[in-house]
Amino acid sequence: MSTLETNSIGKYSGNNVSIDDALNLKSYTTAQRDALTSVAGDTIYNSDDNKVQYYNGTSWQDTGQAGFDVEYVIVAAGGTGGQSQPNSASGGGGGAGGYRSSVSGENTGGGGSAETPFRAVTGTNYEVSIGAAGVEFPTGTTGSPDFVEAAKSYSGGPSYLHNIVSIGGGVGGIWTNITGGDGGSGGGAGQNSSLPDGGVALRPIQGFDGADYVVSSGLSGGGGAGAAGGAGSTNTGGAGGNGLSTSITGSSQTFAGGGGGAGDSTGGSGGTGGGGAGASSNAKGTAGTANTGGGGGGSSFVSTSGTGFNGPSGGSGRIILLYPDTYTISQTGLTLTETDRGDGFKYADITQGTGTVSWS
Repeated sequence: MSTLETNSIGKYSGNNVSIDDALNLKSYTTAQRDALTSVAGDTIYNSDDNKVQYYNGTSWQDTGQAGFDVEYVIVAAGGTGGQSQPNSASGGGGGAGGYRSSVSGENTGGGGSAETPFRAVTGTNYEVSIGAAGVEFPTGTTGSPDFVEAAKSYSGGPSYLHNIVSIGGGVGGIWTNITGGDGGSGGGAGQNSSLPDGGVALRPIQGFDGADYVVSSGLSGGGGAGAAGGAGSTNTGGAGGNGLSTSITGSSQTFAGGGGGAGDSTGGSGGTGGGGAGASSNAKGTAGTANTGGGGGGSSFVSTSGTGFNGPSGGSGRIILLYPDTYTISQTGLTLTETDRGDGFKYADITQGTGTVSWS
């Protein structure tokens, strides 16, 4: 039989006390802790998280921390695909929305390593916005300098958490004087003999450049988060760049695929992660998938008179946040779903709106 050991407790001035051995708090798993009837000030050792935690009257908090880490995936909206012109040209694929990730062991867009997690403090409101898909790229343009400037509005909208911003994907290029647009991932070049360049991925790197136009009638795919888009071959559109996968929710999802370039005979495929396919044979391209940040596919050459086909929009953005299950998120102005992952973490999936989030 073991011998009962006792500690001598000494009281000093004020409320100071001492014991002659180390203090060993009662250990609980997360499930056992949550089953307790707790009051503010209760303190335990969580054997699942390996942390000392206290109850603040509303939720369990980690001790000794100024805030807590939030891992994130922040995806901007994809760029609109390039439109087609009657009797002249087809459009390049729209670039994927910028992809930023701080998930441990995963990559951020453009081949980068995971970023530093966001440090949040309870009771503080943080601004959040989901990038909206750009409007469809209209037909009947002439390539004037004014329209080149106006074409920037067909890039995808940015998504952000506080000061962490993912940039919208660049618009797909079209005929004379409109190259692939710059963005989180660049838009692919259109059928263009004078300005053959794809768009550039802006800094910080969140995706890849759009593919350049390199052969007659071969349209180029937009850049994706995880891969560069492909250049087309004669009469065939280039494929959109592939996106990146994440397991932040506990299951794999892929975001930010580039749009495929149109082709006079064969359209390029959209990149994995919501990229729209490029059109073929006098048709409109496919829009990027909503809430993936996928770029829109390019619309194809129109051989008869008429107005051609609009370039389809890219997919809207997405934000997913992962944090310890001792915290609960609140929001204003957003479409947000909070889910307990069951392993000591919750995640918030945000699909629409501009507003704020805070934790308690």
